[in-house]
Amino acid sequence: MKVALNEGSRLKIIINVLVISMALYGVSKRDVNVKETTIFENFMLDTLAPLQRGVTFVHHQVISFFDHYVTNVNASKENIALKSSVGDLKQHIFSLEQVEAENKRLKKLLQFGEDLQRKKILAQVVAWDSSSDFRVLRINKGHSDGIKLQSTVVTANGVVGYIYRLTDNFADILTILDPNNRVDVLINRTRSNGILEGYSGWRCMMKYVTRTDPVRLNDLVITSGLGNIYPKGLKVGNVSKVERESYGITQNIEVAPTVDFSKLEEVVVLVAEGNQRKKLEWQALDGGQAK
Repeated sequence: MKVALNEGSRLKIIINVLVISMALYGVSKRDVNVKETTIFENFMLDTLAPLQRGVTFVHHQVISFFDHYVTNVNASKENIALKSSVGDLKQHIFSLEQVEAENKRLKKLLQFGEDLQRKKILAQVVAWDSSSDFRVLRINKGHSDGIKLQSTVVTANGVVGYIYRLTDNFADILTILDPNNRVDVLINRTRSNGILEGYSGWRCMMKYVTRTDPVRLNDLVITSGLGNIYPKGLKVGNVSKVERESYGITQNIEVAPTVDFSKLEEVVVLVAEGNQRKKLEWQALDGGQAK
């Protein structure tokens, strides 16, 4: 009985294996059916394919346009921002250079005349009188800053003039270029004495120098210390022209100021304290008599 059952089970297993094997073989050998398109399908494909291609092309073009447009707009905005930043940086650098140049000029002014026993006030030139050929300058310091009338105005290069008009916050300088400003001066080499007056343009004229004095071109002209305005020994200019006429007892001497008035920005005002001006005047007179 058991033998019969075992043989039946083996037969079932064999049959199942054969069925499965045939099924797998059929699947592996099955060909894909190729279906031919109908006339209608061919017509639809031929009609819709170009339209689809056109739509696809337009779609790509629109996307490309907007991509490039957005990219260009962003690049343009970035370019504008970068240009603005570069401009700001250039302006900042320029401002720093101007501050550095001004500091150098002010340092040079502060070092000038350390031996002069006068109060020194730094000031900036803010205006000039064009009607008088730049002979009158205005500075941004006045009576409230300690400036007094007839105070000497100088730079590191030499004499500018003196304070002749004053308000609380501003002061006007009558420069040595003005004919109304007369400065008692000396030729440094020969010690020849004369009076310097404004002449024309950027030149001055030194008068009352004896004709026999051997004045030469480029001789340095300095203040004599006489009078009640300019201390002794300040540079005024250099001799630029000498005319000795065949008659008369004096010679005409043209002087070019050592100060470049066309580039004047800062000045130093020398303020005498109390009676110091008179004291310096008598000292200068005593020194002149001793010689």
